[in-house]
Amino acid sequence: MGVPEYGGPMTQLPSAVSVRESGSGTPVLLLHAFPLNASMFSAQLDALPGTAGDEARVLAPDQRGFGGTELGSGEPSLDLVADDLALLLDAAGVERAVVAGVSMGGYVALALARRHPDRLAGLLLANTRATADTDAVRANRERIAAAVTARDSVQLLLEEKVAAGQLAPGSQHLVERVQSMVAAAPPAAVAWAQRAMAARPDSQETLAGLRVPTTLLAGAQDALVAVEEAELMGRLLPEAELTVLPGTGHLSPLEAPDAFTAAVRRLIARVAAG
Repeated sequence: MGVPEYGGPMTQLPSAVSVRESGSGTPVLLLHAFPLNASMFSAQLDALPGTAGDEARVLAPDQRGFGGTELGSGEPSLDLVADDLALLLDAAGVERAVVAGVSMGGYVALALARRHPDRLAGLLLANTRATADTDAVRANRERIAAAVTARDSVQLLLEEKVAAGQLAPGSQHLVERVQSMVAAAPPAAVAWAQRAMAARPDSQETLAGLRVPTTLLAGAQDALVAVEEAELMGRLLPEAELTVLPGTGHLSPLEAPDAFTAAVRRLIARVAAG
C-alpha cells in the first residue's frame, strides 16, 4: 500500500486505542455516536461477519477519550479523529473500508471523506447531517462542555435525560443500556467531543463530491436529527440509497439492529459489484 495523500499534518495515535474486531473479508469500519462507545455495535459485530460468500471484517474503534481509547493531547477537532482512523486502517493493513458512521460517527466519517477520500470503499451515514451546527447548537455544546468540565462529572447528561432523548418513545428496554454508556463517558472526552463537533465545517461539498456507493439511514422518530437532513444529503447524492426506519429514534444500530445490519450488507454488495 502506498503512502496516502493526507489533507493536513498527521499526529500520532493516542498511546492506548481500543478497537473491537470480528470476522474476515470486506473491511467495515463502524463509528459510534456521542457520548457512547463502540459497544453500541455489539449486534453488528456478531451479525455482520456472515458466512461463506458474505464475509466482512468488522472494526469498531472507540473514538478519542471514549471506551478504552485515551483522549490524547490534541485540540478538539474531528479532523484529528479522522486522522486516527487513517492510522488505524494502516495498522490493520486495510487500504479501503466500507465506513458506517452514526450521529457523531457520521461527522467523523465525513471528515475522513474530506481528508482521506482514498480510504473509503463505501459510506453509510445514519442519524446524522452534512450541515454545520447553527449558532444555537454551538452555544448549547459549549454550555455542556463547560458544565461537565466544571463539575468533572457527566451527571448533567443524565439529568438532562440524554439517553432517553436519543431513543424513540417506547424504547425503555434500551434506556438503561444507553445510560450506562453515557455514565461511563469521561467528562474530558465529553467536553472535547462537544467542542470538536461545534467546530466542524459544513460537509455538503465533500458529500456531493463522493464517488463511492453511499447509503443514508434516518430514524422516523429521531428527535435530534430530522429526516429532512437525510433527504438533503440524498439530493446531493441522487444515487445514494435512502431508508427511513419506522419506529426508530437517533440510535438505529441499537433500536433497529437487523435493519441497520441489512443496510450495511446491501452496501457491501454494492461495493463488491463495483
